[in-house]
Amino acid sequence: MKKAHHLQVACGEVGEFVILPGDPGRCEHIARHFEEPRLVASSREFVTYTGKHKGFSVSVVSTGMGCPSAAIALEELITLGAKHFVRLGTTGALKKDLKIGEIVIANSAVRTDGTSLEYIPMEFPAIADIDVTNALCEASRKKGIRTHIGTIWSHDAFYKGSVFADPDFLERERWLIDAGILSVENESSALFVISYLRKVKTGTILTVVANHHTREVLVDEERLLPIFDLMTEICLEAFEKLNTAKRG
Repeated sequence: MKKAHHLQVACGEVGEFVILPGDPGRCEHIARHFEEPRLVASSREFVTYTGKHKGFSVSVVSTGMGCPSAAIALEELITLGAKHFVRLGTTGALKKDLKIGEIVIANSAVRTDGTSLEYIPMEFPAIADIDVTNALCEASRKKGIRTHIGTIWSHDAFYKGSVFADPDFLERERWLIDAGILSVENESSALFVISYLRKVKTGTILTVVANHHTREVLVDEERLLPIFDLMTEICLEAFEKLNTAKRG
């Protein structure tokens, strides 16, 4: 049985619907929300679990940090038959009113990553799939969760754009802040661009773990886990809606 080179997963071992966290350590926790979850593979930064939800197959696959490894995971998952994806992760707020623990649903991303440039020039937009985005928004509303919906920024150099960065990071980000960009992370722009080109559907849901204005930071993983539980539930409800729509 031929396996994808980096994921070390074969056709039939992942679902059509896939949650994409960055951190491999979060995959097991997310998979606990599946029916009959099983570890499929652990290779490099890529950990894969597959199970069921409401009768259809779902998976969680970690992408590692940054667009290059996220692109590898996405490309290989597409060859394995996956069609709907949600990046589930963390983000740093660029707006003062975004509080720690709040939820961001990205409908687009500013592209300053290098990976998506390998695919298409910078003038091409990084847009989340509207069906996935709407499904995430609807699932959040049903749970009574306040969400912030809009454009995020994806870039490559973590230590040039975070609360851990050099002292001038806010000045470097001023143009993004002035433009009303919600927050910053490191993967979504490439995922959106590649998904559009490969004709699959990808969205992004994030929780705020830092505010660049106040310098407040949440680094305690135990405090993050309940938020990841909530976002996982939102993803699964969104997948359920998408699966129902697909069946017509």
